[in-house]
Amino acid sequence: MPYTNDYLKNSGIDITALKGVTLDSRTVKQGYLFAAIKGEKADGRDYIDAAIKNGASVILTDKFYEPPNSIDLSSVQLVKSDNPKRDISYIAAAFYAPIPEHVIAVTGTNGKSSVVHFSEQLWRKEGVKGMMMGTLTNALTTPDAVTLFEAMGLLKKNNGITHMAIEASSHGLAQYRVDGASIKVGAFTNFTQDHLDYHADMDNYFAAKKRLFEELVPIDGAAVLNADVPAYPTLRDICKNRGVKVVSYGQKGEDLILREHRITGVSQEVVLDVFGERFELTIPFVGEFQIMNMLCSLGCLLSSTPDDKGRIKMLTNFLPTLQGVPGRLQHISDPSGIYNGYVDYAHTPDALETVLKALRPHTENRLICVFGCGGDRDATKRPLMGDIAARLADIAIITDDNPRSENPVIIRKAIEDGISKDIKNQKEILNIEGRRDAIRQAATLMREGDILLLAGKGHERGQIIGDKLLPFDDASELETALKNKTE
Repeated sequence: MPYTNDYLKNSGIDITALKGVTLDSRTVKQGYLFAAIKGEKADGRDYIDAAIKNGASVILTDKFYEPPNSIDLSSVQLVKSDNPKRDISYIAAAFYAPIPEHVIAVTGTNGKSSVVHFSEQLWRKEGVKGMMMGTLTNALTTPDAVTLFEAMGLLKKNNGITHMAIEASSHGLAQYRVDGASIKVGAFTNFTQDHLDYHADMDNYFAAKKRLFEELVPIDGAAVLNADVPAYPTLRDICKNRGVKVVSYGQKGEDLILREHRITGVSQEVVLDVFGERFELTIPFVGEFQIMNMLCSLGCLLSSTPDDKGRIKMLTNFLPTLQGVPGRLQHISDPSGIYNGYVDYAHTPDALETVLKALRPHTENRLICVFGCGGDRDATKRPLMGDIAARLADIAIITDDNPRSENPVIIRKAIEDGISKDIKNQKEILNIEGRRDAIRQAATLMREGDILLLAGKGHERGQIIGDKLLPFDDASELETALKNKTE
């Protein structure tokens, strides 16, 4: 990371003299560096005085900061930066070094968790000390830079972890959280509407994703790109213009190609070409997109050894043994196996459409969908998701999903307003307050051969109502509802 050394030398910050690094003035102790950064909800510059009184020795902030006369800066080193968000990432990485030296960073609207989860399993197969980090291991998809690099440093020190697969969210990329990581491979899954409450429009959202390939993947690294999505030509050209190796996957891919795909019960039979080698496999998962996530993960690992036929064969033949991600099309049935349901994290229009389309070929009778939309988040997707669920499911049940500070009645109405009168006349559309009640009523409606999808929460173990996080688990709720149905 040449920028790290140049920055630290030019800034005059002595990393070896620091006792700690933090973004929270309340955790400052003697000899700490405090990064006073303006955020969405709070301005760290307002807490500089408190940080100094708590013992800070270095204050990092933006170049526009002008300290009021009431603050005594005589005891601290004040460092002003053009981009303190970026710089704290490099400082944290240096402070907590050594950190894992091989990082796969995965971005995209959907599929990130599955790709990093599969990557960890593939590393384990070949004896590499690799680990994933993201939605399944953190409250945030990409934690703040200090939290991220502290965790990576501890994993390296205590567990000998050398490889990491991390989810690079659009927030994390826009806020420079992963800039200090030793990224060797950047991967892109797909791009559809999400997080417009933060990014304002799709152009800004895509710009955040592009940063991974425009700035962070080194020229001696690799970019693993989904060739089947509209964003592919843009990302491919960005990488090729920089001299970064491109590995493409998908039906239109050149390196990892999905040649054939056939559904067999709750499994899929596929024919793959992996760097010129042909494989015929049975994958015990529902959904073609899971095949794509597997190819993405496989491409990330094989990008450095595309000519190693032995490694290609070993890792590709391991795909059928991969374990699915909790809350990603997680299969749940009653004890007798008569009634089947799935729990999925799909909380965007594209993800919901993809999951419903994936389940339809496996559905003998009716497809029932229970879903909602989160409060204090992108409101424009609510009517879109209502339309998708009503069109693609036989029974659509609108309910609550983390309403937060918003009135859940208003959220559900916005979802229902997206459903046309014609579809309402053709389909069964229910609006049920309370997610537990909605799940139980959905179970009572089930007949043999139906499939029930609970969409939106996936692996989450809580329901955010107001400012409280209440225990709630879709998987256990569905398991209980289906069990009660057969008793």
